[in-house]
Amino acid sequence: MASIARQSPLLRQTCLSAFRSPLATKNVSQAVAFHASAKKQILPPLPQVIHGSTNDPAPIPEPHPSHGSYHWSFERLVAAGLVPLTLAPFIGGTFNPVMDAVLCSFIVVHSHVGFQASIIDYFPARRVPKTASFMNWLLRGFTLTTAVGLYEFETNDVGITEAIKRVWKA
Repeated sequence: MASIARQSPLLRQTCLSAFRSPLATKNVSQAVAFHASAKKQILPPLPQVIHGSTNDPAPIPEPHPSHGSYHWSFERLVAAGLVPLTLAPFIGGTFNPVMDAVLCSFIVVHSHVGFQASIIDYFPARRVPKTASFMNWLLRGFTLTTAVGLYEFETNDVGITEAIKRVWKA
């Protein structure tokens, strides 16, 4: 087989071209120009402003009860509370609507706090204030929709723990 490939460079080119990506067949300078050109940037760079000098200390934020250690403790309390709330109905064998309601509440709060932390990390308000505000309102809308959906599922259907039990036995 190797002797056939050495004898026929056209055969070797056609075989290799079947495995090449479509971008590899284009002119390389066009692809580089597209990625490096200032005219074809997808998003413009954000404004870059330096406040103060390099020797100024970092600003200390105002203490607030819903941020910092209280917020961290609340997150851990909710996360740790989800473990027994998730296991208790299946271990104890009881499917209580109050326990379902508490479980759903913890799930909604845990999800909201987790997604809020992601928004704060990836869309800082000091850098992109409009996007951060929009994402926070979008999160509030999704949280409310999830809470209403779980409430409807709990009151008009079998409930979350019974649904998980039925899916597990299906």
